[in-house]
Amino acid sequence: MSGLEENAELLRFSTAGSVDDGKSTLIGRLLFDTKTAFEDQLQHVEDVSRRRGDERTNLAYLTDGLRAEREQGITIDVAYRYFATKRRKFIIADTPGHIQYTRNMVTGASTANLTIILVDARHGIVEQSRRHAFIASLLRIPHIVFAVNKMDLVGWSEEVFRSIETEFRNLAARLDVQDIAFIPISALTGANVVDRSPETPWYHGPTLLYHLETVHISSDRNLIDVRFPVQWVLRPQSKNDGLHDYRGYAGQVAGGVMRPGDEVMVLPSGLPTTITKIEQGGQAIDAAFAPMSVTVHLADDVDISRGDMLCRPNNQPAVGQDLDAMVCWMSEKPLTLKGRYALKHTTRWTRAVVTELLYRIDVNTGHRDETSTEMKLNELGRIRLRTTTPVVYDEYKQNQVTGSFILVDEATNATVAAGMLLAE
Repeated sequence: MSGLEENAELLRFSTAGSVDDGKSTLIGRLLFDTKTAFEDQLQHVEDVSRRRGDERTNLAYLTDGLRAEREQGITIDVAYRYFATKRRKFIIADTPGHIQYTRNMVTGASTANLTIILVDARHGIVEQSRRHAFIASLLRIPHIVFAVNKMDLVGWSEEVFRSIETEFRNLAARLDVQDIAFIPISALTGANVVDRSPETPWYHGPTLLYHLETVHISSDRNLIDVRFPVQWVLRPQSKNDGLHDYRGYAGQVAGGVMRPGDEVMVLPSGLPTTITKIEQGGQAIDAAFAPMSVTVHLADDVDISRGDMLCRPNNQPAVGQDLDAMVCWMSEKPLTLKGRYALKHTTRWTRAVVTELLYRIDVNTGHRDETSTEMKLNELGRIRLRTTTPVVYDEYKQNQVTGSFILVDEATNATVAAGMLLAE
């Protein structure tokens, strides 16, 4: 890998689509055309394609092995793939499209900068397309690409493409999607995936890979609101170790930019202090920002524990025990009112009880059912929680790190829900 690749920016993206829309072929095409697939993998794919009588090498076989295991419930919930170009590095979260895998899509898309929703040009907008767009909107994924696939099977018709684009734009307007792109492709032939196709002289936008390489993601991070959840308090082991005056607070920056000399406040205690030094890998640095992992040193010997948060005195997150949230339920055992769970938010654990189920959402239509008294596996809804200790948080749309949490069944230690915090 060249030096340019080593320093390249990382883009995380998820893929979503219906059955047989070409998602496996598209991922295989990206791996193949960027020369990321190993030679033995390609040889295996060629052998399988030949045995099955395919006219050409079927790149879908690069990913179908993992998908078959995952959809039989054997080992894999979300398959992650890696590839790189000279412009950028990529991690793909390949998630199943069926409604029974809604929780898998939420898991895969939760850390994504971008999602690709594949649409079969022959079928246009289907129920799963709407569901994927709705979940992407709910998760506040900043960038969405609608890849209209199998355009070769509709004669590269501009009319078909524009019709799908118009319908999706109308849907996206209702979902408050920020950045949206439409690209006509054929994953099978590779047209408009990596190289521009002569079949679409009417399309003047980028190829899919060029869009992935150049979409602007650096401003997606919150660099305004300083948020530093403390993960570990570093203390001297003894008075004879030469480090008796050393105390640092290690963690990952969740928002904003921190510099030595900055005044900060510790929450939930409200104690003020000043940053004296910031270290990364044992070296002092001038500034730290999300998502850097650093050690922060403070001027005062204040009482700080794991789960506390540093912020600026004039820019504080909310602190509360009554939380309002959207959740995706991930357990076979339904969520019920008065259910008690462990709640993990940033680096802090607390206990919580579900005090109210406001409504359950139909993920296919976005409609709210306010008569529900429970939530089942793969369902989404809005709930209220009461925690035993204060939680320091932001609204999810302001900061996805400090605005998200998981609920855990203490009896089984299983994660039963992923949640996004809302303003009170």
